[in-house]
Amino acid sequence: MIDIKAVAEIRPTERQLQWQQLEFYGFIHFGINTFTDREWGLGNESPSLFNPTELDAEQWVRAFKSAGMRGLILTCKHHDGFCLWPSKYTDYSVKSSPWRDGRGDLVKEVSDACRKYGLKFGIYLSPWDRHEPSYGDSDRYNEFYLNQLEELLTNYGEIFAVWLDGACGEGPNGKRQVYDWDAYYDLVRRLQPNAVISVCGPDVRWCGNEAGQTRPEEWSVVPAALQDAERVQEKSQKVDDGQFGKEIRSQDLDLGSREAIRGVKDLVWYPAEVNTSIRPGWFYHESEDDKVKSLGELLNIYFNSVGGNATFLLNVPPDKRGLIHENDAARLKEMGDYLESLFAENLAEGASFTPSVTAPGNDDCNEYWRAPDGVEQAEIEIDLGEEKRFDTVVLGEAIAIGQRIERFTLSALQDGEWHEIHSGTVVGYKNIGRFSPVMARHLRLSITESRYFPTLKQFELYLSPENK
Repeated sequence: MIDIKAVAEIRPTERQLQWQQLEFYGFIHFGINTFTDREWGLGNESPSLFNPTELDAEQWVRAFKSAGMRGLILTCKHHDGFCLWPSKYTDYSVKSSPWRDGRGDLVKEVSDACRKYGLKFGIYLSPWDRHEPSYGDSDRYNEFYLNQLEELLTNYGEIFAVWLDGACGEGPNGKRQVYDWDAYYDLVRRLQPNAVISVCGPDVRWCGNEAGQTRPEEWSVVPAALQDAERVQEKSQKVDDGQFGKEIRSQDLDLGSREAIRGVKDLVWYPAEVNTSIRPGWFYHESEDDKVKSLGELLNIYFNSVGGNATFLLNVPPDKRGLIHENDAARLKEMGDYLESLFAENLAEGASFTPSVTAPGNDDCNEYWRAPDGVEQAEIEIDLGEEKRFDTVVLGEAIAIGQRIERFTLSALQDGEWHEIHSGTVVGYKNIGRFSPVMARHLRLSITESRYFPTLKQFELYLSPENK
């Protein structure tokens, strides 16, 4: 048995809501690996290699903003242990490099640029550190890691996300490091209470692969055990085998349907983030300058992630100059121009909505529509006022009070008959449906399955640039 009312009432925290509304944001992988042409450094590379002669953090942020991104997460330290800020706790950082004559602080430059252009700023601090001698001496290294984390959480303004992975190797003593996750989380909560802790954290769930693949249906309410899934050391990636970023974990395709959660006692709100790189690698490699993902590939990931109740984290690696390469920057601008054109005019603006049922006290539908308690099926008739041509629909639930819709269809009245033009299972924060252009005035949204009662906060129609 499932207490579907209790499941429907599981809700996001305010920080999770704020994060979900960002929708699309960027990742920056930059460091020693950029200059050694590697993906994973060994931790013994000389800091003298780090010398981006044209570094311009504002150029990075402008490129991200041109794509429509609303935030940026910086790899402040990757597995090699080289720090992009002058940490007090190690000399293996920018202060030992020739860049800015050893007086630079890249974390500050990026966080300042984000504030200047209105992007949220987040940090990635690899728990695995292949340079630090104390790694593997768990208590000592955890203290070292917490000290570095505190530097990042206190010196660079508001942080929207702390992105952690579970990569874990052996230290110089031959022992495997045991991460004190709870202490890491407690520090973030104390110093940056509005920041989400992602992937190896309780707020945001990894989609399960780094290839940009998405599930047919993505539930935000899932078994609580998933919060520990990426922290288990036995699953930790220990070698860069070239296949990790291509894996699709098929066994995890269904995480939150009624069937998947049947018998699970502990459920949580744990929404998904889809992450991938604009290039085959995560760090810059000159050999990949002609391998930047196409506009079509990026849009497909965008519509399936942002439009599939997840968020989209796209990595774009700066080159050895310290700039987003011209090919990547051009693709980001192309993507942003497309999305701006697509969403320029909501063709459902001013339409009238007539639901088959409405909960008492919610008749005006100003904030959102909902059905009465226990009414799991409903229809909403939409009158656009005149015939309009469209090929994209955007639906959104009032997820502040839970994720509820399990199945729906959208139909258009044409020549006196209703024709289905889009259907789906979950809606959640956002569902973007794309179909062949339709000309219609009257539409009907049929919610055929939901959890205790459905809600609807967003209904928008658009016409793609290629069909205008």
